Amino acid sequence: MPPIMVTAWASQTRMALANMLAPNNNEAAAALQLVELIQLKGCVVTADALHCHRAMAKAIIDRGGDYVLAVKDNQPALLADAKAAIAAGRRKGAKPVATLETDHGRADKRTAVVAPVKEMSQKHDFPGLKAIACITSKRGKDDTATRYFLMSRCYSRTQALRIVRQHWGIENCLHWPLDVVLDEDLARNRKDNGPANLATLKRLALNIARAHPDTRTPLRAKLKRAGWDDAFLFDMLAHMR
Repeated sequence: MPPIMVTAWASQTRMALANMLAPNNNEAAAALQLVELIQLKGCVVTADALHCHRAMAKAIIDRGGDYVLAVKDNQPALLADAKAAIAAGRRKGAKPVATLETDHGRADKRTAVVAPVKEMSQKHDFPGLKAIACITSKRGKDDTATRYFLMSRCYSRTQALRIVRQHWGIENCLHWPLDVVLDEDLARNRKDNGPANLATLKRLALNIARAHPDTRTPLRAKLKRAGWDDAFLFDMLAHMR
């Protein structure tokens, strides 16, 4: 199995903050190590269901951050109580907020309901748990999808929608360019530290290209130009953050 590299992604700056080679391809362990490297004060950490566990929640809180963690069938007790909390909130009058986006010839509708929880944190020994968010999405003619999230702060419905939406930025703004622009999925380097080193360099290259103030030129064109124009290369390097 190819080595797994885990990346901490900043959705607002669209930058890779840190990388970690997963020990024994254990993605969950690598994610915990990444959290320990980053100052999280004032930040919201999002993660999929693999990372919805007590150790991750505690690590984020200890580093001064907040979390919005997807909860699914791999945590059946937590998921059941999350669904019950949302149902109870709706009975008490909690109303959803909806957004509608139209792009690429399709309409994406998303709705959010947020319910505060008082006892789930102690019941499940889950550090910092304050609220549950339920996000329902409908894309074009696809089936409606309903997802639940554990939150360390009782965010508003609009905030919950925005945070969950930004979570997917790592797919569109990092994984996609790595594959399409830098052909990472075709890489066959396997020896020693080669895979980890090249993965880090590719993320650094994307960070440098994005930091350059020319926002109209595509990433691929920027990297090509930097390869044949030393002046442009040095200009890009001067804007490193």
